[in-house]
Amino acid sequence: MDVSGTSSADENTRPRAVIKTTARQLLVKRGAGGLSLDAVACDSGLAVSEVEAVYPHRDDLLTALLIDAYDDSAAAMEQADAAAREAGASAGARLLAATRALRRWSFANPGEFTLVYGSPVPDYHAPQDTVPPASRTPAVLAGIVRSALEAGELTAPRREVPGPPLLLPEAVQLFGGTPEAPYSDLIERGIVLWSNLIGLLVFQVFSRTHDSVRDEAAFFDYAIAVAAEGIGLEVPLGENTD
Repeated sequence: MDVSGTSSADENTRPRAVIKTTARQLLVKRGAGGLSLDAVACDSGLAVSEVEAVYPHRDDLLTALLIDAYDDSAAAMEQADAAAREAGASAGARLLAATRALRRWSFANPGEFTLVYGSPVPDYHAPQDTVPPASRTPAVLAGIVRSALEAGELTAPRREVPGPPLLLPEAVQLFGGTPEAPYSDLIERGIVLWSNLIGLLVFQVFSRTHDSVRDEAAFFDYAIAVAAEGIGLEVPLGENTD
């Protein structure tokens, strides 16, 4: 009988937390390509064997960090969207609130942002375990766009995607089916919006716009509003949606 007051789960959780915290710090200093179990052990004060007992290989640790980053960033968006929705915000205001939340998370966690949206890590291939967490961010956007469609808040596009549908079944499933005309290409347009969002964040987090615009936060809002026009959604500017 264990009377020490410390469970085996507690004993395993503490090293795991220390390892992840140290690894996140190393992501900022060295980048994902420079992450190793030896480096984590050295910076954390743990023995390499203690690190390997939790994460046998570097890729196991990278996968854990990647899943955490996807989940944490998506949770920030989900919470912001839920708050805006409960306040009776329009779909456009919800979009602005959710994307602002992702921006805040990105600046607060540059190492994890780079892990998710930066250059691929050499010799690392993300396993299927990362797919559901990775789907949460576009799922937030899809939910907002679907709400806008159902509420009649969208303006029909002036042109359709030419040719046959360009989508994989997974994208259609995430949105909940293909919308009827004149919004039959709404999912494709939503992916363009998502791509614009991530590209804008890459530019801002990696300081590609600081020497071009006077107010990066205001420019972010403006860019989201412009990108949302592509799906026929009006984003209100000059309002506090946080």
